[in-house]
Amino acid sequence: MIRRYDCSDASQREAGLHQAAAAVERGELVVLPTDTVYGLGADAFNTEAVARLLQAKGRGRHMPSPVLIASTDAVHDLVTGLSEQAYALMDAFWPGALTLVATHQPTLNWDLGDTHGTVAVRMPAHPLALDLLARTGPMAVSSANLTGHPSPQDCDAAQQMLGDSVAVYLDDGPTPAAVPSSIVDLTGETPLLRRAGAINAEELRRFLPDLVEANQYSNHRS
Repeated sequence: MIRRYDCSDASQREAGLHQAAAAVERGELVVLPTDTVYGLGADAFNTEAVARLLQAKGRGRHMPSPVLIASTDAVHDLVTGLSEQAYALMDAFWPGALTLVATHQPTLNWDLGDTHGTVAVRMPAHPLALDLLARTGPMAVSSANLTGHPSPQDCDAAQQMLGDSVAVYLDDGPTPAAVPSSIVDLTGETPLLRRAGAINAEELRRFLPDLVEANQYSNHRS
């Protein structure tokens, strides 16, 4: 049975957070708002749940899910080898619309898809998302849409696409913008802007002077 909660109401908000956290613990899927678009989330350490997330979206393992966390402290449990520049980025843009790709801790027992030893991690700037993440721990969260369809800015659009594949929907009204997070890959010798989003390259270059944009990288490689 689908449960949907209007989180603008204080009592429904608490009930929704409780039910969403319980659903995540059971290995079920939840829809939650973020500071960019609505996301589809699952326990990052539950292999079957992550597989259900990819299946619900119609997405293959070649497009692994990012991971959302509730605090900058949590990043140390997930990734290794962060540079001083990476910490400067987190200080400047977290919580916010910046996703960092880094090498994940080799001891982690998870399967987010074909990540090749990396993970895309972000701390979102949305109170409801942060409250849920504080209860669940790191979650695999991807945009709450079917692959190839627009990312939803409201809960109605997410539910129309995902239906009963989701156990709990947390509705907190429209998200601030439809612009996705910017994705910076820090795993190579040179920082790479894989996706230009809410934070533009000029802002990022204040901390990463040698940042290369994906199209420049492709041209350089061709």
